[in-house]
Amino acid sequence: MGIVKISEQMHENLRLSSAALSRSINAQAEHWLRIGMLMELNPTLRYGEICQLLIQTEQQSAAASAASLSQGAA
Repeated sequence: MGIVKISEQMHENLRLSSAALSRSINAQAEHWLRIGMLMELNPTLRYGEICQLLIQTEQQSAAASAASLSQGAA
């Protein structure tokens, strides 16, 4: 974990957005960083497509974790 310096205006934007979306300021910043990084790495994808990929990745990760737990219980 590290410290990132941001402008007062960006912090205010984070504060307002995090309150509106029921996220912590850190969670909102991480969300914007993740989306921005993925948009730069995949310039042909739209925002909605990026979100769908994130959801699919999370579903696959959850399924793999559940399978791993069930194998450990057997």
